[in-house]
Amino acid sequence: MPDPSNETERPNEPYAYFVREATTRFRPTQYVGGAWDTREQHIAPPIGLLAHVIEADLAARRGHDLRLTRLSCDILGVIPLEPIEVQVQVLRPGRTIELVEARLSHAGRDAVIARAWLTARYDTAALQGSELPRMKPRDQMAPWGLDSVWPGEFVKTPQIWREELAVGRVQFWVRSPVPLLTGEEVSRTANMFRLIDISNGVAARVPPEEVLYPNLDLTAHLYRAPEGDLTGLDTTVSFGPDGAGLTHSVLHDEQGPIGAFMQTLTVRPR
Repeated sequence: MPDPSNETERPNEPYAYFVREATTRFRPTQYVGGAWDTREQHIAPPIGLLAHVIEADLAARRGHDLRLTRLSCDILGVIPLEPIEVQVQVLRPGRTIELVEARLSHAGRDAVIARAWLTARYDTAALQGSELPRMKPRDQMAPWGLDSVWPGEFVKTPQIWREELAVGRVQFWVRSPVPLLTGEEVSRTANMFRLIDISNGVAARVPPEEVLYPNLDLTAHLYRAPEGDLTGLDTTVSFGPDGAGLTHSVLHDEQGPIGAFMQTLTVRPR
């Protein structure tokens, strides 16, 4: 819940990451601020918003006969803590497969472009299975605060249980009590997407005071929709020799693995 002792709190601020101001217009609340710059939006909630808008557009057009199996977001620039617009269009319509694009813009400039594959559901219960290893349960990990490393209001909102296995190699569980949007039903998939971009910061190889390593994108593949509000991430961060990096995470819910995602990093010593 909001901290009354925090001087940056706005007394009448809704307890959510975004407020819808119009059909395509959304206002970020203070809880979106940080972490590389507290005056900017952390990219995790906007990615969740893009997933939600894509799913809402699908529901309005044709119900829920398709499901989101891939979301790929290219981050074109930083976003100030100001209202944003999100527009959706179908690039490849189809009965069983669709490719949809959503553009998040600020002041007329595209800031994030997301493309999602939506695919039909079939009964494959008899075929399901994965050899991806399961993570330890939450109660076998220690609570950990993202705000112990990073500044900003957003980083105070996730609840994290973490185990560091090696430098840049971390497993953790995360959830947040802060809704993505006020007054709207949001799927478990979109709620998951509002948080997972933090993996790069939770598994940081070096302190952010020493090196900049923002991600330029996030591409996630899901072979099963998440269940519950707790998401597990089995994350490895790698740096190359000439300024490039990669964050790779396997996604889990409490039933087991559900997919994976990667983030391209630009690594810049200060």
